[in-house]
Amino acid sequence: DGEHMQQVGMAEIQKIFEITDPMGIHRESLTIPLGPKSPGSVKKKPNGKFEIVVDSSMDFDDWLKGLAEALRAAGA
Repeated sequence: DGEHMQQVGMAEIQKIFEITDPMGIHRESLTIPLGPKSPGSVKKKPNGKFEIVVDSSMDFDDWLKGLAEALRAAGA
C-alpha cells in the first residue's frame, strides 16, 4: 500500500496489546502516542512505563514484527 500512517488507532493499539499481553506487560505500563514518528522508538521511561512510538515510515505490520524484540532490548 505504501501509505504512511498518520495516526495510531484502536486497531493498531489492539495489535500492540497482542504482543505485550503475552509478555506480561500491563497495559497501564504502556504509553503509546497516537502520532507516529520516523523513526519510531521503544524505550523505558524513568517512571518504569514503556513508551512505544510507532514508526510512521514503515508498514505497521512489518514494524510490529520487531516490537517484542525492541521491548526486550528496552528491558521488558
